[in-house]
Amino acid sequence: MTTTKTTNIEATTAQINNLAKIGCDIIRVAVPDIGSANAIAKIKENITIPLVADIHFDHKLALRAIENGADKIRINPGNIGASENIKAIAVACNKKKIPIRIGINSGSLEKEILKKYGEVTAEAMVESALYHVKLLNTYDFDNIWLSVKSSNVPLTVKAYRLLHEETNYPLHLGITEAGTEYNGIIKSAIGIGALLLDGIGDTIRVSLTAEPEREIEAAKAILKALHLRPGIDIISCPTCGRCNIDIIKILNEVEKRLESMKKSNSSFLAPNLTIAIMGCAVNGPGEAKQADYGIAGGNAEGIIFAKGEIIKKAPMENLVDELFNLISL
Repeated sequence: MTTTKTTNIEATTAQINNLAKIGCDIIRVAVPDIGSANAIAKIKENITIPLVADIHFDHKLALRAIENGADKIRINPGNIGASENIKAIAVACNKKKIPIRIGINSGSLEKEILKKYGEVTAEAMVESALYHVKLLNTYDFDNIWLSVKSSNVPLTVKAYRLLHEETNYPLHLGITEAGTEYNGIIKSAIGIGALLLDGIGDTIRVSLTAEPEREIEAAKAILKALHLRPGIDIISCPTCGRCNIDIIKILNEVEKRLESMKKSNSSFLAPNLTIAIMGCAVNGPGEAKQADYGIAGGNAEGIIFAKGEIIKKAPMENLVDELFNLISL
């Protein structure tokens, strides 16, 4: 999701295009006022990925965003007002053939549902989502996506699993209000990762109190770890008293060079390509034999290996150069 003011068309467009460049597939913008809804038309002229309009409280903002070319509308029915307002959005989206994401958050459940369950539960969130699905269905609208987010990881996972059992609508995954970059990435990796491993989820958003670029990088890392996106996986040992090299320094250098290679030539980014950076021969070709390429430290010299086979030995100061000579072949 963008962090710029949507009315600042130049800044918002620039941010979206930068996020798309690093791997964002779909973008959401805040629409808190009519000016933001109107800005969507100009923004859409200068971006290449689908745009979701995020609407709260005022259904008229959704209608204006639809008029201006939004590719999807995200609403939280709990704060959008009367059913007539939801009907108006459904009718407008039907005409434009664009989907609606019903975004249920644990903090904005309907009073009646909260009273029924006594507190926020996974069952309450699912009931809220399914109620609004039925409401949209009564208006002959069925192009629906669902999300049931909470900042509570176990609650969120349970809610999505229950929802997955109850419906076949596509699901947008996320842990809302996940917190700082460090804690937010951990919570998102656990919650989103667990669901994706279950085969649940169609789109994801990593929510961080950080720059949006960090959200995209974290999302890509989660998908790559699950082998749902191609990329290079770097494995490295945690080090111990046997380690005779500065493995942290070497690892940083390898990551820096890989990033440079990616910018200049992406042809080597085959799915599940694994590079191992190991501290000693014990954790070298043996334990990291699944790696496509790797290096392991020693006393005076280290080794370069591929698929568990030692390719050559090299002085410690030349290990990274020799590794990349091999990768570049």
